[in-house]
Amino acid sequence: MAADVTGSGASRWKYLDHIRRTPGPFNQDLDVSEEALATLDKTTILVIGAGGLGCEILKNLALSGFKNIHVIDMDTIDISNLNRQFLFRKDDVGKFKAEVAANFVEKRVKGVKITPHNCKIQDFDEDFYMQFQLIVCGLDSIEARRWINATLVNMVDMDDQDSLKPLIDGGTEGFKGQTRVVFPTLTPCIECQLDLYTPRAAVPLCTLATIPRQPEHCIEWAHIIAWDQEKPFPTLDKDDPEHITWLYQKALARAQEFGITGITYSLTQGVVKNIIPAIASTNAIIAASCCNEAMKIATAAAPALGFEESYMMYSGDDSIYTNTFKYDKRDDCAVCGEMAKPLQVDPNWTLRELLESFATKPDLQLKKPSIRAEGKTLYMQFPPSIEEQTKPNLDKTLREGLGLAVNHEIAVTDPAFPTLTFKFLLRFT
Repeated sequence: MAADVTGSGASRWKYLDHIRRTPGPFNQDLDVSEEALATLDKTTILVIGAGGLGCEILKNLALSGFKNIHVIDMDTIDISNLNRQFLFRKDDVGKFKAEVAANFVEKRVKGVKITPHNCKIQDFDEDFYMQFQLIVCGLDSIEARRWINATLVNMVDMDDQDSLKPLIDGGTEGFKGQTRVVFPTLTPCIECQLDLYTPRAAVPLCTLATIPRQPEHCIEWAHIIAWDQEKPFPTLDKDDPEHITWLYQKALARAQEFGITGITYSLTQGVVKNIIPAIASTNAIIAASCCNEAMKIATAAAPALGFEESYMMYSGDDSIYTNTFKYDKRDDCAVCGEMAKPLQVDPNWTLRELLESFATKPDLQLKKPSIRAEGKTLYMQFPPSIEEQTKPNLDKTLREGLGLAVNHEIAVTDPAFPTLTFKFLLRFT
């Protein structure tokens, strides 16, 4: 008789339960009582992102026995999503990804409850994140990863074991991908590993302003120069279709002026959000890896990534290659460390050059930094009144103009990461 694959009865999970009940080299002392097996039903798990990775993760978690899932994604479905985000159909275009994905999986996997949240992760406070036992990220944004990482580290109370929320992070780029597990404050966090992300290559402003040669140059001109000049909205929301449409129209006009073709709404969105084309099979592999780690952490059926090896790298562009390795915790990490980090700079740099370098450094990637030095404000992006007062410092040199010296401690902040302060000790080259 065929197994029950649609109902919520015990037959659906019999093979999974068999694995969990069977002692092995990694779970000889595991509690395999019915009460212990039922802990998976009580685990509340959060998935961040309902795109290419998120769709796979939601499906895998539901089919692995997780019954209570929440998903956060503020995006709506675009026609370009349909080639790989398999929970969506053409009729869903324009609807919220989180809602559609949750409804689809709930219908296919009976007994699973998925709660969608159509908003930013920054819209919730620590009390919201405290309700989850596990958090799985399927994001395409470094900024969002850094934000949730810092939030989970700040939540940890050493006297409250439940305040520690394991973070499983997956990411893909073409034929490559990675999975990592972070136990906040105990193992290397995402900020410790930030230099693994290559910063986006910068295009000289003179090229954007005078001689654009590619469609991307026109889009960056609209994004960086036209937006700053015209300020059509108070702040740029890269997930707001109205904002992206404004940039698209400006870039299209710019391209027509210089005889450049190829500007589309989709390309505009991709350039502004730094979206890298995704491959469905890579998403499936990395999502499976993330969900395996979630299962291992939730059930203790096998050792999970984290305390020994913490990072799994996958490469499929030249045959298939995987490697699992340990990434060391950094004492000078801005999130989980306590030490100021040495910073090599040219003393003849202006403050403007120093701030611009923060955007291209792999271990910082700060776009709107403000800076203080031992009690005095050197430059603040906000509010406008202080920005105006400190703006003259931008063209002063570090040593002669501002009086900074070797071992001078500076503190750098960025509005994208309101809970973080990056501390540096100056080292002159």
